[in-house]
Amino acid sequence: MAVVTISRMFGSDGDEVAHRVCDLLGYRYCDKTLLAQVAQESGISEAEVVDFSEDRYRLRGFIDALLRRSAPVSTATTWTSTARGEELRVAQALDEETAVRFVTATIHALHERGRVVIVGRGGQAILRGKPDVLHVRIVAGREDRVPRIMESERVTRLAAQEMMNERDRATAEYLRRFHGIDWNDPLLYHLTINTSLLDRESAAQLIVAAVRRMEAQPVTT
Repeated sequence: MAVVTISRMFGSDGDEVAHRVCDLLGYRYCDKTLLAQVAQESGISEAEVVDFSEDRYRLRGFIDALLRRSAPVSTATTWTSTARGEELRVAQALDEETAVRFVTATIHALHERGRVVIVGRGGQAILRGKPDVLHVRIVAGREDRVPRIMESERVTRLAAQEMMNERDRATAEYLRRFHGIDWNDPLLYHLTINTSLLDRESAAQLIVAAVRRMEAQPVTT
């Protein structure tokens, strides 16, 4: 039972490709709901459930992610202002390292179950070296990413460019800071797929073919 990790550039259609792979293989898509379900079944308390990924990571800090997520958590947050009018956020909640440890443990639990596509969340680092895991990176040219972001996010070209640049910076920093890897290192991935050159269906079929080849081979430890 194989597992697929997909690391994707914002605007590369990586999420859509991942969903199509799940459809073709009958795999589960790792989202916040599945993370919470697996975590709780593994004995992790509801208060500890947090989906901390590069999509939610910002250089300003983890509190932004905590405040945006929908899952309830017992936390007391206060808002004050400094003499310079800057907002000071004080929250008694999980720190970043604890959140990363939670996500790491949950991804290992997902790996043990198999037949899942894990998008982002440092999967290529957490499950690095596992013989039954296929690591994929999905990329696209900036000239293609910007129009896609404009359409999906309903924003102007300038806003799409800013979102793309910020997401790229945040993802690279998240993976470097918490997993010690270079997001652009090609040696982390079995496949790198350019959706500026391949359509979504072709990209998904490439991944499916690689997974089926992997499943047909005996797993060595």
